[in-house]
Amino acid sequence: MSAPIISLKDVGKSFRSSDGTPRSVLENVDFELREGEIVALLGQSGSGKSTLLRILAGLTPADAGDVRYRGQPLYGPARGISMVFQSFALFPWLTVQQNVELGLEARGIPPAEREAKAEAAIDLIGLSGFEGALPRELSGGMRQRVGIARALVTDPEVLLMDEAFSALDVLTGERLRDDMLELWDSGKMPTKGMLIVSHNIEEAVMMADRVLVFANNPGRVRAELAIDLRRPRDVDSTEVRALIDEVYALMTASAARPGRAPEEPVRIHLGDRLPEADISRMEGVLELLVDEPFNGIADLPQFAEESELTDEELLPLTEALQLLGFVHLARGDISITPLGRRYVEGENVLRHEIFGQQLLQHVPLAAHIRHSLEQENSGELPEEPFLRLLAETMDAAEAERVLRIAIEWGRYGEVFEYDYHTGLIHLPDGDEEESTA
Repeated sequence: MSAPIISLKDVGKSFRSSDGTPRSVLENVDFELREGEIVALLGQSGSGKSTLLRILAGLTPADAGDVRYRGQPLYGPARGISMVFQSFALFPWLTVQQNVELGLEARGIPPAEREAKAEAAIDLIGLSGFEGALPRELSGGMRQRVGIARALVTDPEVLLMDEAFSALDVLTGERLRDDMLELWDSGKMPTKGMLIVSHNIEEAVMMADRVLVFANNPGRVRAELAIDLRRPRDVDSTEVRALIDEVYALMTASAARPGRAPEEPVRIHLGDRLPEADISRMEGVLELLVDEPFNGIADLPQFAEESELTDEELLPLTEALQLLGFVHLARGDISITPLGRRYVEGENVLRHEIFGQQLLQHVPLAAHIRHSLEQENSGELPEEPFLRLLAETMDAAEAERVLRIAIEWGRYGEVFEYDYHTGLIHLPDGDEEESTA
């Protein structure tokens, strides 16, 4: 087994909540990136993947555990580690050549040398002839190639890629991914190890030698899958499809919480995150699931293809549907429950009623909001107390996101209403009269 370039042992990271208490983002993270391997890291939004990348890049210190680069403690940015971002992060007023030279200039490399190295990196990534172009004159795929060239120009041993292909259309992303793999396998890249953070399961299986599945609350590695297939890999081969199925199973098992018996309902706590799931899209998933060719049960990779939803979109939807008792997830398959079928077959009034009942039963935050409103003579409360409650276990932006989802679900289930002008949450009109009677 090759030597580790980067190693993490029992790494933890916490941030301060609004009330000053520590909020654990990462806990007991063990990880190694070895020479000659590509590792893909998959996990839900908010699971701490980006924080982990920043620790690996030396941009954020760990609060606990041991972080080492080439056997030495990592206390700050290391010259041998570069990162490629999702957002391209190019300076729009600089040319391609100037953007690529930035890292070399910061290191004090003489102009002639950095010009030559930048030209070589631009040529390597397939952008020769565009050295004088500005970012606005390039396509999205070309701009990301500039970002990759800028990362490679410093000859890094480790390349960290944070959702590097997700901002691109599917064909452009696949082409750039294939070009990167060709450079990697040909040995033309200086890089000895790559870590790819992604939401795309197919991308992870096509690229990686190992896939790590990240759990959240707090973030940690909960599953690992070794991939012993030569590259380039055929996405339609039996072996690749089986691996994609296996990763889907691991990802949905993460959503269903390890250790839970299959027949037990999924349970969350008051301060837990809620999946990013729009109601119309949830209903679309249910309606597609009961229709031909699935008839109530589907293989998740096949369902993703048929629904034209990305993994980043589909997995939170299925997690929300399972939380509410409308579907069951097991071994990479999704099946509709009797309640889910009753919901799909019902008229709008019945759908609202079922959704509200399930929301109060399975989402403690919604039940807490409803109960709090019922204790008020006015039947209304500002949103701030609920935001403060959520801020005890998550950052302010995530607290706002979770409350927004709870409000959207609560309004649809007619559990409570929300006034967007005043920021007040209140009981539905009929319920308000009953609570004051």
